[in-house]
Amino acid sequence: MEITKEMQSRLELLEKKFASLGQSMEAYLDGLLYADYLTYWDYIRVDTLLSLQQPLTPFPDEKIFILYHQITELYFKLIRNAVEQLQKEEQLSPQLFKRQIKRINGYFEQLINSFGIMIEGMDKEEFLKFRMSLLPASGFQSAQYRMIEIISTDMPCLVHYQRREGITPENSIHDLYQNIYWKFGATELATGKKTLTLKQFEVKYGEQLVRLAQKVKDCNIWQLYKKLPKEAQADESIIQALKEHDINANVLWPLSHYRSAVKHLNRQPEIIAATGGTNWQQYLPPRNQRIIFYPELWTEEELENWGKSVRF
Repeated sequence: MEITKEMQSRLELLEKKFASLGQSMEAYLDGLLYADYLTYWDYIRVDTLLSLQQPLTPFPDEKIFILYHQITELYFKLIRNAVEQLQKEEQLSPQLFKRQIKRINGYFEQLINSFGIMIEGMDKEEFLKFRMSLLPASGFQSAQYRMIEIISTDMPCLVHYQRREGITPENSIHDLYQNIYWKFGATELATGKKTLTLKQFEVKYGEQLVRLAQKVKDCNIWQLYKKLPKEAQADESIIQALKEHDINANVLWPLSHYRSAVKHLNRQPEIIAATGGTNWQQYLPPRNQRIIFYPELWTEEELENWGKSVRF
């Protein structure tokens, strides 16, 4: 076989690459010679992926419940990956910033549009039965979603709205975390004490979330935006992308959960508690939490009516 100039050039580049690492190019070529061809199922780990659904009951729709939540967690990982790409850039350009925020919005839109699987895609009576085998586990315990919140905005924006007046620049990340809004949604309806769901979550992820908040204090999405050139910060397309992220994460996504809870848990005259004992009636509606990642981008009227309308 004739060695073309293009092939010769690539061989020389490979030789330089391996020489700089103290490696033998010939040894790696031998490895290619004897290696088997890569297959799709091995690369994607399809068999492993499809083995991860392990229902606890015989009800068929429990598998739908598991699959959908696993898909959700994979989308959360896509969102985190999009932010990590921004954080790794030494010279972040406005173009890359906008591209990554648009990607995040695309992932959220897929999640929001797919939530009908949870609302209409499961039998209500089956759900009410198999959910009792999940106690005290709850979607509340999704650490990835808490990570997305932390990497999106400054920690004071995640403090419960009733605790924000006392927040000052002197407050530590640990102090802010103690007053983070979602802790107040994981209280027992009868006693007001922490649910077992919250206690489990804090033991496993509490320190990790505090470390993450400290790590991204100067490189969360909002801080990265503020480091862009002034003209980029005034770019309406970038502002709009950030506002879409705010609405997706803090209005449309919680509303999707709320509608699902109303469908499955609102049985008159009884309101059924969530599996983790969380107060979903108060916790899920965005107008009650008033979590806003980028308050400086919204008008006073929009802030006042947050969560009451999904139009913007």
